Amino acid sequence: MLLLAVGLVMTGHAILTPLLMVIIMLTGDLLGMSLTTDNVRPSSTPNAWRIGEVTAAGAFIGICELVFCSAALAIAKFHLGFGIEGLQTLAFLAIVFGNQATTYTNRERRRMGSSPPSRWLIASSVVDVLIASTLATFGIAMARLPVFVVGGTLAAAVVFAFVLDFAKVPVFRRLRIA
Repeated sequence: MLLLAVGLVMTGHAILTPLLMVIIMLTGDLLGMSLTTDNVRPSSTPNAWRIGEVTAAGAFIGICELVFCSAALAIAKFHLGFGIEGLQTLAFLAIVFGNQATTYTNRERRRMGSSPPSRWLIASSVVDVLIASTLATFGIAMARLPVFVVGGTLAAAVVFAFVLDFAKVPVFRRLRIA
């Protein structure tokens, strides 16, 4: 929701179309359902649901993804000179790829590579990225973007995942949810 507001302020237009929102929800659901098969290790001690700390951790992750998506939009608008249609496609990609990044950082309390993801999670991630990349590259249901922009956005999301993972561990430790 905040990204829609940032996009509106930045461009003066809606940054996502209803169709793009539906596609984001469908691909996100695929990824979300595959998390039920994941291999993370359970907590060694019983957990207490400290809602305040969990909410703070979620807000931290959400703000980080908002910064990632907003930065992608700003670079596309002010550096690459994209029009609104290209910005809408880029916002779609930033959200999909950013969701992938936060999924892999959130699935483990420790560092991202502490436990291998399930095959289903990896497969759904590949399908999600391929669907989004194909739609954006060929301009299906959205404006077409050059392959280097799609690839650059994906590479930026990978870097974002590692930066977020680096920042997440001390934040989770401070909130006593690690």
